[in-house]
Amino acid sequence: MSLSRKAVSVAVMSALALAAHAEDEQLQVVKVTGAKENTNSYVPRSSGGATKTDMDLKDVPQTVNVIPAAVIKDMHATSLQDVLKTVPGVGLSTGDGQRDQVFIRGFTAIGDQFVDGFRDDALYFRDLSNIEQLEVVKGPAAVLYGRGSSGGLVNRVTRKPGADINDISLSLSDHAGRRGEIDFGRAGETVSWRLTGAREKADSYRDQQFLDRSAIAPSLALRISADTRLLLQADYLEDRRLTDFGIPSYNGRPVDVDAGQYYGAANASLADYSQSRVTSYAATLTHKFSPALSLRNGFRFYDYTLDRNNTNISGTVNEVAGTMSLGHARLVRKEHGWSNQTELTQKLATGSVQHEVLYGIEYGEQSKDAFTNAAVAVASNVSIFRPVLPVVDPARLGPRTDTYGTYKTSAGYVQDALVFSDQWKALLGARYDRFEQQSRLQNAAGVTTANLSRIDTAWSPRAGLVWQPDQQQSYYASWSRSFQPSGENFALAANNADLAPEITRNAELGGKYDLWGGRANATVSLYRLERDNIKVTDPLTNRIVPIGKQRSDGLELTFNADLGNAWKVMAGYAYTDATIIESLAIDTSVNQAGTTTAARIPVQGKRATLTSRNSGNLWLTKELGYGFRTGGGINAVGSRFANPGNTVTLAGYVTADAMLAYQAAKYEVQLNLNNIGDTGYIVSGHGSSPNLSQPGAPRSIALTLRYKL
Repeated sequence: MSLSRKAVSVAVMSALALAAHAEDEQLQVVKVTGAKENTNSYVPRSSGGATKTDMDLKDVPQTVNVIPAAVIKDMHATSLQDVLKTVPGVGLSTGDGQRDQVFIRGFTAIGDQFVDGFRDDALYFRDLSNIEQLEVVKGPAAVLYGRGSSGGLVNRVTRKPGADINDISLSLSDHAGRRGEIDFGRAGETVSWRLTGAREKADSYRDQQFLDRSAIAPSLALRISADTRLLLQADYLEDRRLTDFGIPSYNGRPVDVDAGQYYGAANASLADYSQSRVTSYAATLTHKFSPALSLRNGFRFYDYTLDRNNTNISGTVNEVAGTMSLGHARLVRKEHGWSNQTELTQKLATGSVQHEVLYGIEYGEQSKDAFTNAAVAVASNVSIFRPVLPVVDPARLGPRTDTYGTYKTSAGYVQDALVFSDQWKALLGARYDRFEQQSRLQNAAGVTTANLSRIDTAWSPRAGLVWQPDQQQSYYASWSRSFQPSGENFALAANNADLAPEITRNAELGGKYDLWGGRANATVSLYRLERDNIKVTDPLTNRIVPIGKQRSDGLELTFNADLGNAWKVMAGYAYTDATIIESLAIDTSVNQAGTTTAARIPVQGKRATLTSRNSGNLWLTKELGYGFRTGGGINAVGSRFANPGNTVTLAGYVTADAMLAYQAAKYEVQLNLNNIGDTGYIVSGHGSSPNLSQPGAPRSIALTLRYKL
């Protein structure tokens, strides 16, 4: 598999130009002194995700939630779902049992995943063994990242070379969970390296669930000269698990069964599994021409495969008989792609106004092929209360449809961070995108049934004003816009290829506060987020038409602190009113109570799915002395709707967790107890179906031993 000539030429020319410039300089040893970053802090100071520059969070006129490494460690979080449940305004989706998927401020963020600022929209479950911190940028961020990002985006910041590290850990949990991690590294004057990895095998509270995953991520940092750095990274992840679509509903609620009840094949390990492999390579070259001018060129290539096999509920539930049907299907994805970003950062002054200007260009290309076998019926009249699961022949599949997709991105952007005075600052930016899509559809006989293409161009602006009356207070107002093309994450189809992109606008007011000498920070934000031209199906013609608008009005509060007496706190609250205010859509995939047919429910006026009006979280820890540390917290989620017609309600819930740890010079022992009260709840849903909801985990315990070699 070869890379595009354009990708190679852009990366190579940038590297050669900077290397030639570096050769003219005398190589010298530079000693840097300063305070070491506190990796145990709960109080984040900066985020590169919102501005692609190292800007203090209080100067960013936008809500940015940062989950630092210390929180991830103390909560024993090993998945994105574990971490993102701590972010106010984020709803969780089942992701068809084979991928990370969240809703942010009422909008799906299925493709809004990034790693170190590079798009990472392959559909898989990510591992956290190589992650330093997570950043959730709220609201449209297309000015820097391009298409998508209606409610926000998730950016993973990877662990990088720069310290001497010799850490290994082993975690044991109930349900036969075993997970080992390594983190080794050496820091040198010219060469530094780091190696992280994880190996995990586990069962689950869900019957027949299994997990077998491996991850490894080496990285190398080279100091070419005093002003030139090259970072090389690689990442490999292999993940095999049960494809779990969740449980059905009955009388407007998920069916009341044990949390472990599985609805699929009796031989699920053979018939209902998802196996994904993701390999990526990245190279980032940075060069400082002067204290006021620096250049960054970043290149990333990825290769992704997925083999998803699933048996799940098909059609609607017969609520009179209390039965359902099961169907079996298969989906294979093969993807690869590259992205190149070249960014120049310039600091200058125009009169009394100081500027930090970011100029950027981005090119990228992705190939996304999908081979889909339609579902075939494998069982009917299966009880939803006491299902007798069928043995499924994995080779029994419906007709196959092949889809070949190509996506090309070219963009230019500029951002200016202005400082008018100690009290007044601003952030302005604009991006121009050209996004080209091509899709070729082929039937089971190998005959091409459609050749579709479209080109979208769009401007994505952003403007924000910041007022800081003193060093502790910062108030802002901002406005931004993004676009979401047809087939952004999936191939074009005949019913959407002629439709213009959906447009999202966000207006936000907020305040950010540094408290107690910088040992704590707090934020408050009010926003209105609107998305136009949402594509819906006309009930009269069965054609997709661009009529639909969703609006989210919300309030979000956060508080992070490293307090005296060794207390650390992370807390958040979100009020989210997300409503479909204009739509012709009719939800027909619903269970109609007391009948054997589906209802037809208008979507207009309904609440957005998987989005609770009220949600909040609290997590705090305290050093007890003599090496002991304890902590705990709660996670509260209000009621949500499982489907667009709002006929199935996922009840609100509150869960509580606790932690106890002992740390010595060379080792640390940590015990985590989750869902202390053994609360029964639904943690996530599908978002468009009333029947595919995932029960949350009952009480569980995990023991972790970390050792420094």
